[in-house]
Formats: sequence, C-alpha cells, structure tokens
Amino acid sequence: MNWTTTFLTQPVSWVNPEMPDKPIGDYIGGLVQHSPLNNVAVWQIEDKHWQQFAITAVAENLRWIASWAEQADKQFIVNACFEKQGIYIVLRTVINATKPELPSQATVYPAANRSERHTQDMFGIHFIGHPDNRRWTRHQAWDKHQYPLRKDFPVQGEPPSITPPDTNYDFVKGYGAGVYEIPVGPVHAGIIEPGHFRFQAVGELILNLEERLGYVHKGIEKIAEGRTPDSLARLAGRISGDTTVSHCWAACMAMEQAAGVSVPNRALFIRGIVAERERIANHLGDMGAICNDVAFTFAQMQFTRLRELWLRTNATVFGHRLLMDVIVPAGVSRDVSELSCELLKQDIVMLKKELSEIMPSIDLNSSLEDRLYTAGYLSPEIAAAFGTVGYVGRASGQDFDVRRDAVYPPYNQVTVKVALEDQGDIASRFWVRYKEINASLKLIEQFINLLPKGDISMPWITPSTDSEGLGIVDGFRGEIISYVRFGDDNKIARFYPRDPSIVNWPALEKLVLGNIVPDFPVCNKSLNGSYSGNDL
Repeated sequence: MNWTTTFLTQPVSWVNPEMPDKPIGDYIGGLVQHSPLNNVAVWQIEDKHWQQFAITAVAENLRWIASWAEQADKQFIVNACFEKQGIYIVLRTVINATKPELPSQATVYPAANRSERHTQDMFGIHFIGHPDNRRWTRHQAWDKHQYPLRKDFPVQGEPPSITPPDTNYDFVKGYGAGVYEIPVGPVHAGIIEPGHFRFQAVGELILNLEERLGYVHKGIEKIAEGRTPDSLARLAGRISGDTTVSHCWAACMAMEQAAGVSVPNRALFIRGIVAERERIANHLGDMGAICNDVAFTFAQMQFTRLRELWLRTNATVFGHRLLMDVIVPAGVSRDVSELSCELLKQDIVMLKKELSEIMPSIDLNSSLEDRLYTAGYLSPEIAAAFGTVGYVGRASGQDFDVRRDAVYPPYNQVTVKVALEDQGDIASRFWVRYKEINASLKLIEQFINLLPKGDISMPWITPSTDSEGLGIVDGFRGEIISYVRFGDDNKIARFYPRDPSIVNWPALEKLVLGNIVPDFPVCNKSLNGSYSGNDL
C-alpha cells in the first residue's frame, strides 16, 4: 500500500522533518492541496515526532480537530487533523503493530484526550504520557485484551451471555468538609440517550463534573467495513438522528472525492437547502428546551409548535420529517418542483413572522434573563483550548464556520453570515442559535432563487483501491469530519466520522463549574451534545 500518494486520490507533498526550527506556517504554501471542496495538506512524520508536532502546532495556533487510526498488515496508520484559517492539515504516522505506541498529543491539546482513549480501546495503541489512560469506549462489552477495530476481531464480537455492569470505573474523587457526590444517569428521567454525570458539590455549588459516555456504542466504524457507497451513506445518516443530513453529506463528500465524482449543481443546491432546514429545526427545538429547563413553558410550546410545522413541510417536500436519505452518493434522491419551492418560501415567511412575535416576549422576560445570563460561562480561552465548534464555540468568540472559512458548494455562491457572541453564557448560546436561524432562512431563500436546472445525480464511478477522501461540512452543532478509504471492489475499508459533540462535550465539564446543581440541566441543554454522535 502506497500511503504517500493516495490521500484525496492525488499525489501530495510530504515532509519527514527532524522537527524543523521554522514555524509550521512556513510550510503551508508549498504543501496545501487546493480543491473545490477543501483546502487540505497531508504530512507524514516519524512517530517519535508526533507529540513535538503538537507542541509546535499549538504555538502556531492550529486547532486540533480529530484523530483516527487504521490497521494495515503489521502496522497501524495513525492520523490527526488540524485546522488554521480554513486550511486543514492531516498528520500521519506509521507504527509497528508488535508494540503499538505513540507519544500522546493530549498533553498539549485537551481536545485529543478522549479521541486517543477511543483509539486505545479500539486498537490497543498505547499513547505514551497520556494524562488519563482509563478506558473510554470499552466499558465491559469485550475483554480488555480485545480490540474491535483490529482486523482479527469479528464484526459480531464475542459477547458474554450477560454483559457485566460497568461498576469499577475510577471516577475522580472529591475531598473536604461538606463535599459530597451526586451520580446522575446513565438512565435519565426524560427521553434523552444515556450518559453518566458524576458531580462533586458543596451545598448546591458544583465543584467538579465528570462525564462518562459510551453507553450507546454502536460499532459504526466496524460495521462500515465492506459496505458499498449507498450503504455507507445510509449508515452515516444514522450516526446521530438529528444530524442525518450533515453526516450523510460529509460521508458522501469524502466518497465523491475518493472516486473523483462531480455532483450536479442542482443537487448541490438541494443539499444546501436540506442542510439549512435541518439546522433550523434543531435550533428551534433547542431554544424551546432551554426555556423549558427554566420553567418558561410558554416559549417551549411555541418553539415546539414551529418546529413541528417545519418538519411537516420536510415530509411533504422531501418525503421524510428528518430528511433521512435525501442525500445520496453523487447527488440527491429527491428533486424539488416549482410548487415545492413556493411551499418552502411560504415556510420562510411564516417562520419569520412567528419569531418576530415570540422573541420580544423572551427578550423582555426578566426572570428568564436571571436564569440564562452569566450562567454556564465558557471563557473564550477554554473554548479555544478544547477546540469547541458550532454554537458552543461561536457563543464564546470562536469565529469559525466551515461554510465560510473552508467553503464548499453551494455556499461558495452566497455570502454566509456567521453568528457570533463573546459572553460565553447560556444566553449567548441561545442567541447564537436565533441568529443562525435568521441566517439560514436567508440562505435557503437564496438557494431557491439560484437553483439551477439539470440532473440531481450522476452515475457512480468505482474508485481505485486505497483511494481516500475527507469530507468536511458544517452541521447544526458545527464542523463534521468524515474520513473514507476504499478497499477493493467499491467497498469501504475504513470510515471515521467525527461529530462536533466529540470536541464539545468536554466543555460541559468546565462551563458548569461554579454554578448550582439545579442549573445543570439548562447548562447541559445549552450545549446539547449528541450522545449517539459521540458514541460511535
């Protein structure tokens, strides 16, 4: 396998530095591969320089965004992805499978912590110097010496008749006069997915929070192996049900890059329309839920009503309330007629009018203001350190949006207005959502007006063995990364999707500090991490 020439199906420039003295930025101009979809650079370095690269990268203000591994014969290929000013760098190294170990980047980038623990559990790769090597994904579903993403692990696994309870996880302990623990979950009173939260508190004041996720681990990466492009697209659309459009789009984008397939312009505009409708539906639901968590039921009922009307139009125009399977490899599965376009425009007019009547009652509500303003504060410094994205990052001054900064069609034909706040509290995360709704309404209107005639899909081209692609799109929670490599016969050899929740969840442990325990539900909802998107 020639790992030096396959990424994005184009030859790339590599460096194998003895960690050069000059800044990383000095290399970017000669190494970036420009394409209509992404700006991507791919560098391979020796494994001994893995951590030193991270030290240099953080000094150069590169954002750590994802890492994944893959087994190839008697080696492991480990990748990490970084971003700066819309330019993406994929760092790659190769390590021996006999004693797989690699210096940890989590000592430099807190965002890498859980991702490296996931790789540890799934491949058995030891990250030297990792600040927290407790198991993360494994729980008790397989033996500690078994690694599900290795090639010799069967897809059905070897589960015991009864999986033992996960009772021995070593949570951080709190000590001191009056300090007590509060275990919450993994089963919750509502209809949300399972996740465990362990608090240390004095009175009602939260001193520490530790998350324990992974209860809905589905084996997405394992069951993706051997799938056809159509089958992988359907799987990607089910990684996190509320983000079916964006995850599917990212996976299809990666596959289309690998195969060298061009998507028709009409299909690209339809993709943009459904992605923004997905964003709006989720923001409406979140805004209502935030209000509900502080007992402002009127607002929750209104936002829920508006979301329901929005979803009914989805079903009428695109055949599915949540827009599942509208995006397919090389195009879309549903066209939009002139009548449908008029219906979508009526939706825009309706939602603008409704919001203009509802928002003043929220903005002028002093009791709501008391609960949301200054609560759940996430400083810009911590938001940057954890690489937070989407409304979580943008509410804390992180001015980044893939649609604008690493633009992809059809966003390259419009102006994307990025909502930004810098107060970093629950109110900021609420208002960023509202601003994004308004921006998305304008985008949908522009996409409809610019909608070109033509086909909605193209014939699929079977990619060559080992061709790779990296899909990067902006979902409602923020930046989504999808990596795909093809094996033989048009079958998927490796698929790794990174949901925004993977980098956003750790921020919850920070933003609740100093708040009172009763404010945790609304702090949590203001972040709204996806359990399913995190628990691959």
